[in-house]
Amino acid sequence: MARKKNYIIPAVPIHGTADRGKGVGRTAEGLPVFVAGAVPGDVVDVFVQKKRKGFAEGNVERLVTPSPHRVEPFCSHFGVCGGCKWQNLGYETQLEHKNQMVLDAFQRIAKVEVGEFLPILGAPETTYYRNKLEFAFSNKRWLLAEEISLNPDGTKPADTFDGVPPGLGFHRAGAFDKVVDIDHCWLQAEPSNAIRNAAREIALEQNLDFYDIRENTGFLRNLMVRLCSNGQLMLLVSFARPDQEAIEAFLSALHNRFEDQISTIVYCINEKLNDSVFDQEMITWCGAGYVIENLGERQFKIGPKSFFQTNSRQGKSLYDVVVDFAQLQGTENVYDLYTGTGSIALYVAPFCRQVVGIEEIPEAIEDARENQLLNQIENATFYAGDVKNVLSPEFTKKHGKPDLVITDPPRAGMHEKAIRFLLDLEAPRMVYVSCNPATQARDLNLLDEKYRVLKVRPVDMFPHTHHIENVALLELKV
Repeated sequence: MARKKNYIIPAVPIHGTADRGKGVGRTAEGLPVFVAGAVPGDVVDVFVQKKRKGFAEGNVERLVTPSPHRVEPFCSHFGVCGGCKWQNLGYETQLEHKNQMVLDAFQRIAKVEVGEFLPILGAPETTYYRNKLEFAFSNKRWLLAEEISLNPDGTKPADTFDGVPPGLGFHRAGAFDKVVDIDHCWLQAEPSNAIRNAAREIALEQNLDFYDIRENTGFLRNLMVRLCSNGQLMLLVSFARPDQEAIEAFLSALHNRFEDQISTIVYCINEKLNDSVFDQEMITWCGAGYVIENLGERQFKIGPKSFFQTNSRQGKSLYDVVVDFAQLQGTENVYDLYTGTGSIALYVAPFCRQVVGIEEIPEAIEDARENQLLNQIENATFYAGDVKNVLSPEFTKKHGKPDLVITDPPRAGMHEKAIRFLLDLEAPRMVYVSCNPATQARDLNLLDEKYRVLKVRPVDMFPHTHHIENVALLELKV
């Protein structure tokens, strides 16, 4: 007899949060259950979708008792688009659980003592805080349940999408070929929503084909909006084929509606099967082809391919924590690992003798060098290459042993080879910035061989999500 895969677990109390923002609870028998849509304090009936050895995963079938920390989501697309999964949880409670996520990672994975655990630094803006959003055009709009007339057997009709207008918005998780058509997104300030909605309207007026990612057909693929804190705005439009007449007509119509608000428009032709445009030629249609963003007293030139903190205001707060932890006196030699576009390196450069940045992506290093010139900083040097390969005895002989190492690796954390080199290097202090407390904790467990953790401070860059940045100050053991 086949084992029943889907079933209901009644009345599961949710006590915490887990990966990807899911609520976590335990059955009466002690089985951990990870529940999408549940928040701490809820009691829910869980529709189990996956049963593994030692835990189960599912969705909220029925909210038995709502958490006292629940709030009404403010976005009409909440629960459909897949983003901002914690909109139904009060912000102060979000911060408490993010703080706890870091504590748990240090206790369970790092297993090191922390001299001082500073309270999480909350974001002053919990809406309209992103400076960059990317939207996708799709000829298949995600349909809401009430829009679908099912067959008698409960299946979707073959002609479900016949007559349904295409969409411009976010890809829904688990449905890469469809987008949730977004009317108003609370992540980016105006004129972002107005521009996106106008782009959809113009495309329909001009009878332009929206992209079909399964068939690699259509014309309009992606729209990126970059809005700086000083009001400068850049659009990047990705087209699927080089129809110059259609490109000109679409961009002209969009520019004419927002001429006073759009600083520059860049476009590219992407005929590949994936949406990545980092290997595509960028064509400036109007304006300078880049925008300038400010972080404190530093300016950063941002092009269509540039990597940059997507929350400018809280990005400055994060870098201020780095500067505070570093306690630079002006005489230090600093290494900045995984420097990206050099934003941290250039931010700390005025406070030290010299800073050397290393980044694997050559285009990011080009941006770093341009921003170095823009800010008239002369004590910074940048290298393109994988950190684990660039760091070597020859490198330290050329640039000197660092007094401070700043490291801000990707979510996967630092390569073990890089950690081994840092242990042998024995820099007196290290500031470790991480977007993933779990991999940071893993690395700190390895670094514990020679380093103690003096301070830790989480910084919330992305309200209403489970993502959290964390900064740790390490000191070489005597």
